[in-house]
Order: sequence, then structure tokens, then C-alpha cells
Amino acid sequence: MSASAVTFAVVLPALLVAHNVADHWGQTTHQAARKGQRGKAGRQACAAHVASYTAVTATVVALLWLVLDLNINPAAFVVGQLVSALTHYWADRRFTLAALARLTGHTSFYVLGAPRTGRDDNPSLGTGAYALDQAWHWLWLLVAALLTAVL
Repeated sequence: MSASAVTFAVVLPALLVAHNVADHWGQTTHQAARKGQRGKAGRQACAAHVASYTAVTATVVALLWLVLDLNINPAAFVVGQLVSALTHYWADRRFTLAALARLTGHTSFYVLGAPRTGRDDNPSLGTGAYALDQAWHWLWLLVAALLTAVL
């Protein structure tokens, strides 16, 4: 197996674990409640979330790089983290991912499980919007891992 393949095989699951921890444990209630708002407050909340998120993913990958002596080019490390951070910010602004769902014919899935207008009758993580958000992040984590491994 090539060094790039080994690096990819290590970095992808590391990013997936780091993502899950950072996106759920590392995100503050303030960030989660405001990151999708239009305007400065939403942009700032999302940027703060993505900064702490990226600190976690970068730390995890850097630790594995060091401990396992992975063959990672420093520029590739930075590119992988930038791809992860930028695509995470884009999706977490919420209206962007909602627009993509509309454009691709996934609006019905996107709103699946969301509380009905004027009611708080389904407060849960089990919504179509959440599933699409996580699928988006996982796609770009795969790309980030690949770029980290091959650049």
C-alpha cells in the first residue's frame, strides 16, 4: 500500500470522529442558535463555530501525523483543513444548504421532521435538514482527507 493510501486511510476516519465531536460537543448553544441567521451576528456565530471545529480537526490530524509518522505535506495539511472549514461554514449558514436542497429537488427531505410553522412539536436532531447537513460535511471530509493524503 502506498504512503498516500495509508495517510488517507488514517486521516478520513480521524476527520469523521473529530467532526462528530467538534460539531456536537464543541459547538456552543449560542453558535448553534445563531449561525444560520442572516447578517453579522449569524456570520460571527458561524465563524466562531468553524474556528473551534477546525481547531479540533487540525489537532486530531496533527497528532496522528506526529504519532504515526504519516507522510503529509504541510501545505496539503493546510489545504485539507481549509476545504473542511470553508465547506463547513457554507453549509452551516443553513440558508445555503436549504437553497441547494431546493435546487436539487430535495426540499421535501430537507423539511422532514421540522417543527410545523408556529409550533415546537418536534424538537429533535432527526430532521432531513440535519441529515443533509451531515452528509454534506462527510462528503467534504472525504475530499479533505484525499487532498491531505495526495498533495
